[in-house]
Amino acid sequence: MSEESKEADPLKAVESKPDKGKQPAVASDDEDDVEDVADGDGTTAADATASSASKKKKKKSKRKKIKDALTGQSDDPTDKIKALLDKLPENELQELVKRNPELLKDHGSDPVKAAEAFKSLSLNDVLTGLALGGKNAKDMGNYKFWKTQPVPKFDEAFDKPVEEGPLQVQKVEDVPKEPQKLIDGFEWVTMDLTNDSEMKEVYQLLNGHYVEDDEAMFRFNYGTAILKWSLMSPGWKADWHVGIRDCRVKDRKPLVAFISAVPMTIRVRNKNFVASEVNFLCVHKKLRGKRLAPILIKEVTRRSNLHGIWQGVYTGGIVLPKPVSTCRYYHRSLDWKKLYDIGFSPMPPGSKPEWQIRKYALPDKTSTPGLREMQKKDVPAVHSLMKRYEARFDMGPEWDEEETAHWLLQPRGEGEEQAVWTYVVEDEHKNITDFFSYYNLESTIINHPKHKVLKVAYLFYYASETGLSKPFDKPALKERLNKLVSDALILAKQNKFDVFNALSLMDNTLFLEQQKFGPGDGSLHYYLFNYRANPIAGGVNRKNAVDEENLSGVGLVMM
Repeated sequence: MSEESKEADPLKAVESKPDKGKQPAVASDDEDDVEDVADGDGTTAADATASSASKKKKKKSKRKKIKDALTGQSDDPTDKIKALLDKLPENELQELVKRNPELLKDHGSDPVKAAEAFKSLSLNDVLTGLALGGKNAKDMGNYKFWKTQPVPKFDEAFDKPVEEGPLQVQKVEDVPKEPQKLIDGFEWVTMDLTNDSEMKEVYQLLNGHYVEDDEAMFRFNYGTAILKWSLMSPGWKADWHVGIRDCRVKDRKPLVAFISAVPMTIRVRNKNFVASEVNFLCVHKKLRGKRLAPILIKEVTRRSNLHGIWQGVYTGGIVLPKPVSTCRYYHRSLDWKKLYDIGFSPMPPGSKPEWQIRKYALPDKTSTPGLREMQKKDVPAVHSLMKRYEARFDMGPEWDEEETAHWLLQPRGEGEEQAVWTYVVEDEHKNITDFFSYYNLESTIINHPKHKVLKVAYLFYYASETGLSKPFDKPALKERLNKLVSDALILAKQNKFDVFNALSLMDNTLFLEQQKFGPGDGSLHYYLFNYRANPIAGGVNRKNAVDEENLSGVGLVMM
């Protein structure tokens, strides 16, 4: 799922002010929840003296080693990383503890005492739930919970390729037939999303309590159209829309927690399997701390298992055991003035508003011949093109034509009623040579006197015959994608979007910088549940910058 990220401010020092993040595909603001609170790197301001620069360099070096360990980019073995934690100065160790409130909660509210307890934990416990950018105030990273789950551990070595496949083999007859008992005053419920009143309850819970950035400036605002689109895809299971009601409020029994999943077939390298795509984990703010999130995860897992589905896929902005890939968010301003007014985009040093507006100006019309909106008749051609294009990536969806039609054509409408926009390029022979798409996800702007809603376009799937040439012609694909994405920006601007977001997945690194996308302060980690896979490139290098040379192996776009 998407994460609440915004454009990184180059003047904010990483050490002095933590980055802000978006959310996960499984998201909740609960300290115990599986939430997408994205992390990201910022750029430190120049130091005043050579002496302070030297001190900061040493501090940054230590933190970088820890960060490399978290993201699988370290050459240091586990014992060296553990030794590094032991050698950290007390103030830096306390800072690490603060970045993982689940540990702080379990080992005492006194940071000094918690830091001592911190040293005695295993490396896996230390890393679980840690937000690299310090954005973990709403932590889903309960390390005790993840110890019990079939997921790869941080201390598993990937110095050579491992055999990919399930971590645990189970049988349906061994799955509990009843859910775990809830604490007194709460009850399980299956939300009927075909019922308008129950859909409204889910919408209201998410609108008030779902992911927001750490400064509480923005909160995702999922409309009913996009909820139906994402939660009722082909093959959806009614009992996978799981809620918890508060029975203490006798007249209403309000919905206070929710989690969902939909089945999907994904491919990881040369193996296909059906997995549950888990999303929309949300717990009412007043109930954070009652450990409802792990219980929700267990319950949606149990219901998936009863259907014989043993794997899961989810995303998050915090570190859990163990990311198969990590992508960074990038943002392209469409209405820079509004973005600056609401605090989404910073003013670059030495610049002026009129310069920024001019920088992000776009042509009035698209330039690609044969570009038009996708129609139902295009589904077979688009499906074929996407299937061949997606085969280039290490991980991606395996759609049939029904799924292609659902995800790229439905629902249609105006404004808030339209979830996705898809365009195709038809050549003179009536062949579909390219397509691109983006979906609509609004954020509520919290406590702003003028602006109430931030309208965000998220780059979805795309494909081009140019990328399928033999041998692979990267320069040609780069030129083609830049033309297509330039037109996508123009169309999004015409459709009244304020900003266009993209991750460093697929072939996006070929156009992000050229199309003036700025790096965000959020990253998105990809996770596989009950499945071990070798690491997949996320389109960024060790400096968290676009990796145009190696590109990305991620072809799966999570809502």
